[in-house]
Amino acid sequence: MEREQTERVLIAGGGIAGLALRRALQRRGIPSLTWERRAEPADAGLAINLPGNAVQALAQLGLAQELGALGSPIRRREYRTETGRLLFAVDEDAFWGADRVPRCLRRADLMRLLALGLPPDDLRRDRGIAAFHQKDGGVAVTLTDGGVEAGGLLVGADGVHSTIRRGLFGERALGAAMLAPASWRFMVPNPGVEAWTLWAGAGSLFLLIPVDRGDAYAWMSAGGIATARPDPALLRSVFARYPRPVRDALDAALARPDTIHHSPLEEVRIPHWHRGRVLLAGDAAHATAPVWAQGAALALEDALVLADRLAGGGDWDGAGADYEALRRPRVAHVQAMTDRLSRTARLPGWARRLLLPVMGPRSYRATYAPLRLPVTASSPEVLPPNCR
Repeated sequence: MEREQTERVLIAGGGIAGLALRRALQRRGIPSLTWERRAEPADAGLAINLPGNAVQALAQLGLAQELGALGSPIRRREYRTETGRLLFAVDEDAFWGADRVPRCLRRADLMRLLALGLPPDDLRRDRGIAAFHQKDGGVAVTLTDGGVEAGGLLVGADGVHSTIRRGLFGERALGAAMLAPASWRFMVPNPGVEAWTLWAGAGSLFLLIPVDRGDAYAWMSAGGIATARPDPALLRSVFARYPRPVRDALDAALARPDTIHHSPLEEVRIPHWHRGRVLLAGDAAHATAPVWAQGAALALEDALVLADRLAGGGDWDGAGADYEALRRPRVAHVQAMTDRLSRTARLPGWARRLLLPVMGPRSYRATYAPLRLPVTASSPEVLPPNCR
């Protein structure tokens, strides 16, 4: 391959993980070329909750000021029963500090933010990578339109159903999340919530987060229901005991059923994220249930660490192993804490009401305290022993 090809990174996927990597590489002077199968961004008009470590990562990507003009800061988090009783609350403003206050914004706004200032011609839409093979000093890819390209490294940032992961490791079944088999997401007029608020009932959960323009982002799971279009009467019966903000939000969503987006909760937990000069990032490597809102956050961090490693010199043949060694401890920590809270969410109501006022604040601190440490490829992550 020509030298300019061996020194560029090929990226499969133009979602959050792919755009973040594209931006991180550009800031480190490393050329890249990205392919996205969709002709347009698939934001579905929804929002995304960014905890403090995601806000920190966006600042490391040079976007702190621009982020501050989008969405809504989330200064308080509340966990309640299905009848509205407060089990515990977290002062997120105090926990994260003024520069890392969590934020909820529209997914489309995040996508535009990540693309700010980047050259438009290194992102190719409406085509993807159909196949790839490794050769000395790089990777060659065959595109869905029949074209062929080459680069020094290929990154699969193509989501939970990754084509690149399948090409590396075969048809490995995705794991169902412990939390629930599926969920639904939608935007509604804000029914009066001022904080990140989760209500938990018998096998059901309902989350509302204020966004902007008088809207709120809603996420719900319901009693083992996994169909894309559940019966409205069944949903209303599941959430009948929930307080009025929940019932009003549900009614608003059911009045526009085409705006309700079904999301199977699938997790990716695989023993390796790389093989040679092909590696995985974001959900393609480590999708996890949205218990701690770490999907986008971990993808942003992956991009920073990988770009730092590639810019730091050394043979790109070893980049995948180095990147994985740096990222595994943090991802494993998030997975362990996700499992811990998922088990708690599945307890009988009386047990949750008894345990969460004590366990909840501890779980929040145990999960997020290690994530306040910034990530770089030059300073390996060290988690406290009780957080591994």
